[in-house]
Amino acid sequence: MMDLLRNRSALGVLFAFSYLVPAVDAAPPSAKTALSLEPVQPDVVYEQVEPADIDRCRVVDLKRKGWSGWELLGPDGSVLRRFADTNEDKRIDLWSYFQYGIEVYRDVDQDGNGKADQYRWLATGGSRWGVDDDEDGQIDRWRQISAEEVTAEVVAALSQQDEKRFKRLLITSKELDELGLGTAKEEQIAAKSSRAAKDFADLARRQKSVSKDAKWVQFAAPSPGAVAAGDGGSSRDVVVYENAVAMFEQDDRSGQLMVGTLIRVGDTWRLVELPSVGDGGEAIAQTSGNFFTPGGTAIDAGIASSQIEPQTQQFVADLEKIDEQLAKAQNKADLAKLHQQRADIVEGLIKSATNREERATWVRQLVDMLGVAAQTGDYPKGAERLRGVARKFAADNRELQSYADFQAIATEYVVRQTPDADFGKVQEWYLDSLTGFVDRYPTTPEASQAWLQLALSKEFEDKEQEALAYYKRVASRFSNTEAGEKAAGAVRRLESVGKQIDLQGQTIDGKPFQLASLRGKPVVLHYWATWCEPCKQDMKLLRRLQATYQRSGLQLVGVNVDITEQQANTFLKANQLPWMQLYEPGGLESSGLAKQFGVQTLPTMMLIDQAGKVVRHNVRAAELEKELDELLK
Repeated sequence: MMDLLRNRSALGVLFAFSYLVPAVDAAPPSAKTALSLEPVQPDVVYEQVEPADIDRCRVVDLKRKGWSGWELLGPDGSVLRRFADTNEDKRIDLWSYFQYGIEVYRDVDQDGNGKADQYRWLATGGSRWGVDDDEDGQIDRWRQISAEEVTAEVVAALSQQDEKRFKRLLITSKELDELGLGTAKEEQIAAKSSRAAKDFADLARRQKSVSKDAKWVQFAAPSPGAVAAGDGGSSRDVVVYENAVAMFEQDDRSGQLMVGTLIRVGDTWRLVELPSVGDGGEAIAQTSGNFFTPGGTAIDAGIASSQIEPQTQQFVADLEKIDEQLAKAQNKADLAKLHQQRADIVEGLIKSATNREERATWVRQLVDMLGVAAQTGDYPKGAERLRGVARKFAADNRELQSYADFQAIATEYVVRQTPDADFGKVQEWYLDSLTGFVDRYPTTPEASQAWLQLALSKEFEDKEQEALAYYKRVASRFSNTEAGEKAAGAVRRLESVGKQIDLQGQTIDGKPFQLASLRGKPVVLHYWATWCEPCKQDMKLLRRLQATYQRSGLQLVGVNVDITEQQANTFLKANQLPWMQLYEPGGLESSGLAKQFGVQTLPTMMLIDQAGKVVRHNVRAAELEKELDELLK
């Protein structure tokens, strides 16, 4: 047993806990055994005992009303550890760690299965409270976290290039719904959060300012402000920080990381956008605030404004004026003129940028604004101007070239789809453009998106082997990214026929779901969204099939991939569907339910037999009744 203790991982210790600490009605563990236990989470600072002092420690019965278990006391009598049964089931469900006699951290087994599913930092350890839904030792979401601790997590995520650690800090679509910020502001924040989730892995990989040894030191920001109910269509008061900064240290030098906007959602503070950092570790001033700093003119002087040149300040002020005019403009000609002026100003900011990171930030903003303005038709010449951005402003930055060229292709694809266009020729141009793009930029994040589109086109053509080759390329080259997860899911789906599969998630009313629980019955999985009209037509067929095959036990499972849960709930209230519905935030792009099978287009239906094996991984509505007749003979 002690060999096991010496070689275990922190997570393994917890899973083997029933062997290390007996049931509460058995003999107590030894002091040595108790001291060998470690927190599941690695970044916990708690009191250690010198080997020579272990024999001076002692384990005593826990004396607390309603609790049973033991406490480990140090040589001076102070509490070092606590192992408690808090629900009187005679099993340990709370493992506590102390520093100077004060509890600073606890692992919690909330569901009573012997594995921790919650992790709490307390007192001098902080206020974080993480939830581990799948009990794998990794925090899946924050139940409680302060603004300061969010910035510390951002530094840690960057230094460790930990995409999941960063993404769990971002505000979710469900939380945005709850805040009631108003449609325009909600869409703005949702777009930034989605962009941050997609771009973090690339940022963490290419930035050089935050090293593996970086340690968070301090949080700095202007005082938080309240967005009053009624502002911009908001329905309640919301408290936010603008221009929050994380200060860190590494290699005997200090640095600053511009974290940006933080929004309070209940007991958690949520991140909105990607952090920014300069080449030398100085914070880059954010020049487009979300609430109190439109155009960046109100950046806190104590943090970043001293780094902005007068010329840049003038450009930023001009941007603010243009944005105010754009908000009021109605005429197409006026909109086009204003967008052209805005692009001219951003080009000026690119030319006046003082370092590579700042320049890249402005180039990306130029690409984004030209793409949106061209696709909406507000600036018809935007697509042509966008085509030249990579050559003109990113000649020395291949990753930025990739970003600009990919957005140029995507924008032109939308612009070419006019009512009188030959869609076949437009599609042919698009696929040829994507093929050329992946040849030029085979290792960039945008290449993964291009290959996903190429794979999807092969699926439409029923060329599954070619689609599989593309998906496998993305899954292997871009593993641990969202695109890689989606590609791996698509491989799983395309290779699923004749194999047992499982799907795990939550119903839209928050209940856990596992596809394996429906074994013994045929199942139709139906991926849908409220914006998908063919999906709604499928629902009429599914209603009829449910009635026809009721005696055969046919089970229907809807998987909604709307951006917000409110959209799905509104539809379902108006259209009662007599089968279960699953939901997870993220939409078709990022929802974990979509990624499990790499679903990229709607509607997608999968037919599964009574043994849990896939019969068809993408069955069309017109084919479903025939397939069910064959299956249920």
